[in-house]
Amino acid sequence: MSFGVKTNERPGTRAQVKYVRSSAYKAREVLDLVRGEPVDRALEILEFSERDIARVILKCLESAIANAEANDGISADQLEVAACFADEGPTLKRWRPRARGRATRIRKRTCHITVIVGRIDPERLAVLRERNVSTTSAGGRAAEARRQRVLRSRQAKAERRAEEEHDHDHDHDHEDEATDEVTTTDEATEAADEAPETDEAPETDEAPETEASTEEPAEPLDETADAPDTADGDADGEDS
Repeated sequence: MSFGVKTNERPGTRAQVKYVRSSAYKAREVLDLVRGEPVDRALEILEFSERDIARVILKCLESAIANAEANDGISADQLEVAACFADEGPTLKRWRPRARGRATRIRKRTCHITVIVGRIDPERLAVLRERNVSTTSAGGRAAEARRQRVLRSRQAKAERRAEEEHDHDHDHDHEDEATDEVTTTDEATEAADEAPETDEAPETDEAPETEASTEEPAEPLDETADAPDTADGDADGEDS
């Protein structure tokens, strides 16, 4: 970053966003985090920032990178944030009603955000690449170790699930066998209870029918037998 140079004369590829509905103070707090950083690191910082203004600055930085690649032919891995600043824009005046008929002024600030990217020095670029290689190799080893741990954990979980399913099926088979035994026992008990009823029922039902059949033809015989008695009785009464 060079000092003593006018804002419009600073070297590099720039992108600008005007009339952002935020104060310049809030934008400068985020711009201070990415100033002088390589673009990949600056993009990471802005992506994980919790400030709302960081989204606008992220889009502005991406636009500057695209301008550098398209217009100047510089790849993104050779760029850094050479300069970034926020200028104050017009302020919108509003009024808020207060007690006793008074009113309070509301100032809605705006700002203009400018991001300038430039080529990294060859010496610093070599140092950054060596650092990225070492970090990548260490990160690659860590990622591989983590991948192996995750794979072992998944295999162990699958084995435990298979054992649980096998035990569940085994217990279910025992339950089915016990249920079959109970069902067989119940059927045998029901058959034993029903057997005497089927044998005795015909005897009790048929006995009255046979008696009634024998008694019905006997009634006329009794009437005929009583007739002589009545006749004899009448004869005796007349004789007397």
